[in-house]
Amino acid sequence: MSYKTVFAADLFKNQKLIVTGGGSGIGRCIAHELASLGGEILLLGRTEEKLTTVQQEITEDGGKAQTYVCDVRNSDRVQAVMQEISTVQGLVNCAGGQFPALLSEMSMNGFDAVVRNNLTSTFNVSKAAYEHCMGQSGGSIVNITANDIGGMPLMGHTAAARAGVHSLTQTCALEWAEKAIRINAVAPGYIASSGFDTYTDPRMLEAIKRFPAGTPLGRTGTEAEISAAVVFLLSPAAAYITGQIIRVDGGASLNVGTAMYDLQTAQGHPEYDGFHRSSKPAIVTED
Repeated sequence: MSYKTVFAADLFKNQKLIVTGGGSGIGRCIAHELASLGGEILLLGRTEEKLTTVQQEITEDGGKAQTYVCDVRNSDRVQAVMQEISTVQGLVNCAGGQFPALLSEMSMNGFDAVVRNNLTSTFNVSKAAYEHCMGQSGGSIVNITANDIGGMPLMGHTAAARAGVHSLTQTCALEWAEKAIRINAVAPGYIASSGFDTYTDPRMLEAIKRFPAGTPLGRTGTEAEISAAVVFLLSPAAAYITGQIIRVDGGASLNVGTAMYDLQTAQGHPEYDGFHRSSKPAIVTED
């Protein structure tokens, strides 16, 4: 089997594309689709085993991938890796992570760790790519963020960090435009990714079950629906798009405006899942 992409074959032929956090979840899916379109994928992440597994998957499917074990929060390590890579046409900042907690329950260390995971890492990798690669030859960057509209109870740390990435995306787009670099962000809504299976907090598990009812399209999204938006933004078809935040959320971000309206969600809305190696998280498939 192969990735059932809607994009033209060889779209990224002879291009190198970095995917941070490519060892699992949405990042893994993006790496697979980009590889299926002819790109050579450079996987960056902290866990060698995860990166190697995805590299092997891509190779088995006929694609090309290399791995670089790298803590993207560490600017010195990121600089060293980027200097080794030297040439890259596309970058997807997908590394990140968080844990559920109310702000009143959160320690300073916990808050800082999530900000470093999601905001600092995006700055580190983007700046290194600019200095060693894209500042000379141009390119495209896509930052994976989150739907932060209206606040995010239980996830205040990551909401703050993602809002920071949105602002960083817009500032980079302005400052780096003269170097022919485009920077955009994709803000996923409720995506049925492997990340769901990492949560054990009962409040978060109950929230996940309520996600479809809070989404106008009446369902959670797929990893492939995020990947498709990323591929478009990296492609020549998006050549006049920069500094934008594309929300792929089934309309969930519109729900803040429904105080005077009883939201009626779609029933049986079709989903797109072209990722041939995807699997639904357990909490989504259980009765």
